[in-house]
Amino acid sequence: MNLCASPDSFGAYSENCEGIYAAGDTIEACKKDAEKAIELIKKNLPEDRWPEQIKGEYRLVWHYDTQSLLLNYGSLLSLSGLERLTGIHQKQLWAYMHGRSKPRKQQKERIEQALHNFAGELADVELV
Repeated sequence: MNLCASPDSFGAYSENCEGIYAAGDTIEACKKDAEKAIELIKKNLPEDRWPEQIKGEYRLVWHYDTQSLLLNYGSLLSLSGLERLTGIHQKQLWAYMHGRSKPRKQQKERIEQALHNFAGELADVELV
């Protein structure tokens, strides 16, 4: 599911499963709306007309745009912390977070790689 921020809400859509669209005032509300869309497909269509992707066991994978990612995790990761992780100045990160500018592909990859590296470091932590 692709999750995108707009000035007053969040929206989501599936690239590989037709008919699944969602919206909400928060990311959590948008995710719940996507789950509701799947429930409605299963409730209102005969099983043979369900998209293959939602038959049986399935897992929703969320693809955030940069603005949505920063808004969602901004309460957990400070802009100064993200600056240290990514090397991108926090004023620029703020602009991405608030939709003032859109990051180039290279910047998106830089943010994503820094977060993956950080998550990997956290996964290896053991407390004694």
